Amino acid sequence: MQPPTNADLVSTVCLPFLQAAQNQDGGWGFHPGAPSRVEPTCWALLALIGLESSNERQPEGFRFLRRTQLPDGSWPCSGEQNVGCWATSLATWALLKDAQSQTAVTAGLRWICQDWPRADGFITSFMRALGRRNQVTTQDDSLQGWGWTPHTASWVEPTAFALIALDQAPQGLLPDGATRRRQFARALLYDRMCPGGGWNCGNPMVYGVPGNPLVEPTAWALLALRDEPNRRENVMSLEWLEKNVSGILGAGSLALSKICLEAFRKQWPMNAPDLNELYVRSEFLGNVPVMAWTCLALSARSAWPGAAERRSDA
Repeated sequence: MQPPTNADLVSTVCLPFLQAAQNQDGGWGFHPGAPSRVEPTCWALLALIGLESSNERQPEGFRFLRRTQLPDGSWPCSGEQNVGCWATSLATWALLKDAQSQTAVTAGLRWICQDWPRADGFITSFMRALGRRNQVTTQDDSLQGWGWTPHTASWVEPTAFALIALDQAPQGLLPDGATRRRQFARALLYDRMCPGGGWNCGNPMVYGVPGNPLVEPTAWALLALRDEPNRRENVMSLEWLEKNVSGILGAGSLALSKICLEAFRKQWPMNAPDLNELYVRSEFLGNVPVMAWTCLALSARSAWPGAAERRSDA
């Protein structure tokens, strides 16, 4: 099997896959035939929106998201849950392009801005102070972003998703306090950067040992901070990502790296693995988010943050 061109991979593989994988309820699962979930539905919709696809069932995806929104404005990961989570940021972001979803978007943005991390009790505060004295970690725990679940500790990726949703929203839809919320979260991302650039899912440094950056958290953090391309931390992190693209083994991480570097108008490294060849090897394991990210990595992205003019490289 010969690797397809970029254009063929999008038009004859990824896009038809996403269209065929949509369930009758309008949503998508993580794989064809799997129950619909909020996260893969959002990625599929963002890909279709970004490609300006004429998929006639795209409105059904929007309706699925509106149906699964909880009364408090949040979204759960699946229909079996009754508590909202980080997926609220993705759903809000996806629905921004649907004219009929303004009420749902407004409620989602309000929930995002009201979801503060859990306040520390006396014992936790004492232990953190003791840890700082012993130089266990160097991060500033007073900074606040978002967690994977409500009122829990801040993590890089859910903080990045929330920032992207807030930044993509029209000013008129943002609740009071959104500016302050973003300032805290941006400060947290910069604080959590690993010493040599890039981000991981945990602490940037423990017991004086620098943490190892990971591709996906780095890509999401950079996309959330894309309006400051010349800031030292972002320059260092972009350099780390460029240097490490050649060693990426997963198609999802590779697609996100391509999206991120091109959002910052960086040249795609010549030694980077080829998404087309990775598809030939694994067919991306039929994974809906990976197919969606690949669509966005290889074609124009009108709905993606930092979307830039693209050249045809098919």
